Amino acid sequence: MSLHRKLILSLAACALLAGSAQAQYVGPTTGPAAPANVAAILKNPVDDQAVVLRGHLLRKVGNEKYTFSDGTAEIRVDIDDKVFMNRKIDAKTRVEIRGEVEKDFMESPEIDVDVLTLVP
Repeated sequence: MSLHRKLILSLAACALLAGSAQAQYVGPTTGPAAPANVAAILKNPVDDQAVVLRGHLLRKVGNEKYTFSDGTAEIRVDIDDKVFMNRKIDAKTRVEIRGEVEKDFMESPEIDVDVLTLVP
């Protein structure tokens, strides 16, 4: 068998294997449920866990850092200026935050906010 023919057969075999490797399961998935509130996050912080919470930004505590409360507890949140989008928000403004829990070694957990929405 020629080298050219062997190369073509090898490439064809690789293409078949690659095609089967791209199959994906798209049905329901069970896994750990997202924490329902700030108190649950503080009780068991899981780094990079996705969260969606509603509550209030109580105060600014640093550069792009705020204290958030949903009524169960308070947690520090990190909201980039581009996420804030120059909206006028105070402690009475109800918001929804979407982001991830950040739990670094020896530090209190915080939430890195990706989306900030005003809630009526």
